[in-house]
Amino acid sequence: MRWDVDTDSNGVVSGRRYVERVLVRYRYRAYPTPGQAVLLARTFGCARVVFNDALRARQDVYAAGERISDTQVQRRVVTLAKTTPQRQWLAEVASVALVQACQDARRAYQNWFDSLSGTRKGRKVGHPRFRSRKDNRQSIRLTRNGFGITAGGVRVAKVGDVRLVWSRVLPSVPSSVTVIREADGRYYASFVVEVADTPLPQTGNDVGIDLGLTSLAVLSTGEVVENPRYLRRKARALARAQKSLARKTKGSKRRARAVRRVAVQHRKVRDTRLDSHHKLAHRIVRDNQAIYVEDLAVCGLARTRLAKSVHDAGWSILVRLLEEKATRCHRTVVKVSRWFPSSRLCSGCGSNSGKKPLEVRTWTCAECGVTHDRDVNAARNILVEGRKVAAGLAETVNARGGGVRLGLVPAAACEARTHQGAA
Repeated sequence: MRWDVDTDSNGVVSGRRYVERVLVRYRYRAYPTPGQAVLLARTFGCARVVFNDALRARQDVYAAGERISDTQVQRRVVTLAKTTPQRQWLAEVASVALVQACQDARRAYQNWFDSLSGTRKGRKVGHPRFRSRKDNRQSIRLTRNGFGITAGGVRVAKVGDVRLVWSRVLPSVPSSVTVIREADGRYYASFVVEVADTPLPQTGNDVGIDLGLTSLAVLSTGEVVENPRYLRRKARALARAQKSLARKTKGSKRRARAVRRVAVQHRKVRDTRLDSHHKLAHRIVRDNQAIYVEDLAVCGLARTRLAKSVHDAGWSILVRLLEEKATRCHRTVVKVSRWFPSSRLCSGCGSNSGKKPLEVRTWTCAECGVTHDRDVNAARNILVEGRKVAAGLAETVNARGGGVRLGLVPAAACEARTHQGAA
C-alpha cells in the first residue's frame, strides 16, 4: 500500500491518491534452446544440492543442541563449499540461485517450527524433506541481480537469453522470477510483480454458495453450476497412459517418455479446471458485493470413498480464487462454519427437519409445507448465516478498534476487550 502521484499530459503533478497494491504472479511459457536446457538442468541440480546441504547442516546443529545463524549456513554450504573438491562445480552456476536455495531451506525449517508451536495458521507442516534428482518438477528462483527482462524473453544469469511468449504485458518491474521445468517437459517463467487493486463499483447483491459434487456450486439465487468432472473425462486416456508406463523398464528412455505422457494428461486436466474456476470466480465476484461459502474440511473429505470426486471438483481452488479476486476488487468473502446445518434447516420458517441421506434431493418442510430443493435451500441458509457472521465480525472489529466511542476519555489499560474469535 502506498501513495501514487497523478500527473497531467505535461508531467505536472495534479494530485496524490492512496492505492493498495498486492503481489501477484505472472506466468509465461519459456522455450530454452538445447544448450540452455542443459545449463538450466545443471543449475537445478546445484540448487538442489545446496538445499539438501543446508537442510542437513541445520539438522546436525539442531541434534547437537546448538544454534547456527542463516549467514553461517550460507557461508558453509555455498561460499566455503565452492573451495572444496567435492563442491567446486557450484561455481559454474549463478550464485543467486544457490543463495535462494539456502533461503528456501531456512523457510522450510521455520515453517516446521512455527507449525509445532502453533504460530503458523493452516494445517500442520511436517519436517522438511530432502529434494531428489528424480523429482519430475525442478525449479530455481532468482532475484533482480540474477535476471533481466529483454524484448524476446528473460536473461538468466550464466544461462543466457531464454525466449518467452509474452501472452500479456508485465504491469510493473518484477522483483523475482522462478524458472520451472514441469513433469511434462515444459518450461515456465513465473514473475512476482506488484499490481494495484482494481475496485469494482458497489453493488447491493450478495450470494450464498453451496458447494457439492453433483453440482459444483448452487447459488442462493437458484443458479446451478454443473460439475464438469474434468478428471473423469480424461480417465480413459489417463488409464491408457498409466498402463503403458507400468510396462516400461525403470531407468529406460521409453519410461521417461511414458512419464511425460502421463504428466501431459494431468496437465490438461489441471489447466482446464483452473481456467474454468477462474472464470466462475470472476463472474461471482463481479456480480456480488458479498459472497458467503462453507468452510469445508477438504482434507478430511479427501480421505473418504469420495476422495477422487472431491479432488476432481477443486473446491479449495475455487474458494481461494474467490478470496483473492474479492480482495483485489474490494469485495467480501465470509466463510460459514462447517458445522452449520445448512441442509437440515428450512429457509422459509427455520425449522430443523433432521439429518437426510444424500440421495434425498428434495424435501417438504413439515412446519410450513414448502417444498425445497436440497442444494438451493442450503445456499439460502448459508446466505442468511453468512450475513449474521459478517455482522458479528464487524461488531468484533469495532470493539477492538477503540474508535467507536464518542467521548474523549480513553479506555483504561486493564479494560476487558472482546477477543477476535469471540464472534
